[in-house]
Amino acid sequence: MQVFKYFIFSSVLLLFSCQEKVDQSDLHHLNGYWEIEKAEMPDGEVKEYTVNMSIDFFELKDDTGFRQKVVPQFDGGYLTNDVREDIKVVFEGKKAWLDYHTEFADWKEELIVVKPNRLVVKNEHDIKYYYKRPIAFSKK
Repeated sequence: MQVFKYFIFSSVLLLFSCQEKVDQSDLHHLNGYWEIEKAEMPDGEVKEYTVNMSIDFFELKDDTGFRQKVVPQFDGGYLTNDVREDIKVVFEGKKAWLDYHTEFADWKEELIVVKPNRLVVKNEHDIKYYYKRPIAFSKK
């Protein structure tokens, strides 16, 4: 019985130690272009995004910046309408939040993972959005 308790305790400890945590030193990875890959609903349903007409561009300095929708072009450039969503990164306890502001609305998303080629955020409806770096169109 003692071995079983030790196994359960070790398993729980391992599970919690493997969870990713975003900290200040990770934030520079947010900069640049991100393409949505999939959305995971709270009930486990997954929506795959195979074609994206627009992608997100993030620019962050320290803990403030903006997000902007852009449309990739065949020449490798991007078109935009210059509408920006202001962002402030806020750390509360062990969580990191992206606080968004426009003249029309304020909202926030939990920043779950931010790595060089992987971004995961969760909105107020508990929907997780998974992003990847986009692959540029090639000139041929």
